[in-house]
Amino acid sequence: MNNGDAHGDEITVVHLMRHGEVHNPEGVLYGRRPGYHLSDLGRKMADRVAEHLADRDITHVVASPLERAQETASPIADAHGLQIATDERLIEAANVFEGKTFGVGDGALKKPGNWKYLTNPFRPSWGEPYIEQVVRMMAALGAARDAARGHEAVAVSHQLPIWIVRSFAERRRLWHDPRKRQCTLASLTSFTFHGDKIISVGYSEPARDLVPSHLLAGAKPVKGGSKSFGA
Repeated sequence: MNNGDAHGDEITVVHLMRHGEVHNPEGVLYGRRPGYHLSDLGRKMADRVAEHLADRDITHVVASPLERAQETASPIADAHGLQIATDERLIEAANVFEGKTFGVGDGALKKPGNWKYLTNPFRPSWGEPYIEQVVRMMAALGAARDAARGHEAVAVSHQLPIWIVRSFAERRRLWHDPRKRQCTLASLTSFTFHGDKIISVGYSEPARDLVPSHLLAGAKPVKGGSKSFGA
């Protein structure tokens, strides 16, 4: 055993994947609302990532309960002969603006009654606190790691929770400019564990060429886009 780690020298990788493009012609903030499925392009993105991971040692596939996440996980699970597990902790962050369009001139921000939700961007005041997202996402990561000990797992989730848990793992502040999140559609944020300890975080975009330029998240890489930690 190393430093009290009960799992010794096992190396496990958990790929946190963001779902593919969603069919959303109304342009609403769909959040946790049911009924939002992948678009045709989103399905192509999911298939592309499944091809990318086809030769990897994937032994566990898990997803948020929301339809778009389950549909994104499906081709990956099929490629490896696995069933999709569901983990509620991988769900999208709660947001008071769910079901509304979100903009300054023509959306929810136009109504003064909504301004009270914008008082504290550090928490944030309009939705699930960042620290609560860290707690549940770290637990979901740990569960996926345990299910794939010595192998690899794919866990399909959503942009904000993925970015928040990555920021925590890389020891960055949790509050941030949403335009600078490096977590585009169908991307992989990969956590490598030595036993129970995260030793590196990597990022890749296997379906980047399929993502329309205006939907590319975090087009400018953050400093230390792939980071390793002492074992």
